[in-house]
Amino acid sequence: MLRRHFVSYGALALTVAFSAGAQAQSAPADYPTKPIRLVVPFPPGGGTDILSRIVASKLTEQNHWTVVADNRAGAGGTIGISEAAKAQPTGYDIVMGQKDNVVLGYYLYKNLPWNPAKDLTPIAHVAYSPVIIATSENSKYKTLADVIAAAKADPGKITYGSPGNGTSIHIAGVLFEKAAGIKLTHVPYKGSNPALVDALSGNVDLLVSSVPSAIGQIKAGKLRPLAVTSAKRSSSLPEVPTVAESGYKGFDVSTWYGLFGPKGTPAPIVAKINGEVNKLLQMKEVQESIQAQGAEPQAMSVADFDKFFQADFKNSKAIVEASGATIN
Repeated sequence: MLRRHFVSYGALALTVAFSAGAQAQSAPADYPTKPIRLVVPFPPGGGTDILSRIVASKLTEQNHWTVVADNRAGAGGTIGISEAAKAQPTGYDIVMGQKDNVVLGYYLYKNLPWNPAKDLTPIAHVAYSPVIIATSENSKYKTLADVIAAAKADPGKITYGSPGNGTSIHIAGVLFEKAAGIKLTHVPYKGSNPALVDALSGNVDLLVSSVPSAIGQIKAGKLRPLAVTSAKRSSSLPEVPTVAESGYKGFDVSTWYGLFGPKGTPAPIVAKINGEVNKLLQMKEVQESIQAQGAEPQAMSVADFDKFFQADFKNSKAIVEASGATIN
């Protein structure tokens, strides 16, 4: 079991040749000299929390930094991002963000005190994950086609739980409704775990979730997976068809996870953390641990992550508008 307080990020220079001038700008040799706060914007047990602790657990074995997990749930994960965005840019406050709150939340929540493209510093991409549509083992729905047929016969009767309004998982549910030409009733929760509990008990008909949050109960036979929303099948659940395979060609919705700091976080410190995380993601045991949770590890340089993030932020505005998703 991973501890709430854990030792984490160590030092690894980027694999490039620095000039003497660049070396002068390297991260302080004694960094960090105090605990680093890692904000987790969702409750314990959800996909973001699980991935954060997998990364931290392995880094504990490699380094001697102290990182304290700080779960700051609420408002689709935007509360946790707000905590990180307003922190001092010293390298001692970072956040495990994802598409949900860093990108989509900006377009769905009114009057947020930050703009992700201006107020956050991308540090390291960690993983990406498809969304899964599942139901209780006792559900009458055996396939995605069963759900679609029932929804067309009685629009709005079938309910689905998600981790919250405005998350990429909520957006995936809305886009699925549009693709299939059906009407479902969305039931938002404050995080993945509460939605999972109600899906298992049958209080909602369907669960729309990240794979990391649901895979444990799927493996235990308590949840019946119906489809994943990515273009390709999940390596963790290769037997589960995609929405595209179920008759909706081109359907592809995934979420991603990455570390961010406040605007102005020193570039040498960003590079130091990025290098160490990328080293971690090359380890077979870490890759297997992340994949076992239903996500796919993916390392990026600081520049590549920034480019990826900026493009996703720009493109997501039209996606949110097209989906018709709103915050209730």
